[in-house]
Amino acid sequence: MGQGLALVLVGLAIGVVAALIHTRLLSSFSLLLYGVGGSDPLTFSTVSVMLISVAVLACYIPARRAMRVDPIVALRYE
Repeated sequence: MGQGLALVLVGLAIGVVAALIHTRLLSSFSLLLYGVGGSDPLTFSTVSVMLISVAVLACYIPARRAMRVDPIVALRYE
C-alpha cells in the first residue's frame, strides 16, 4: 500500500502544480466556471481528498486479498 500511496501523492503534487499553472489560462474563460474562482482552495482540497480516498481504497482491496492467501499455496501455484 505504501508504494501505491507514494505514487498517488507524487501524482497529486504534480497535478496540483499543473492545475495552478493552468488557472491562469482559464482566467479568460471565467464565465465557464459558474461562480468558482480559478484557484479556489476549497475545490482543490476537496478534489485532492477525494482522489486520495479512492486511491487508498484501490490499494487496500488487492492488499487485503493478497494477505488472505497462504504464502505456501501462492509459491506452489507458480
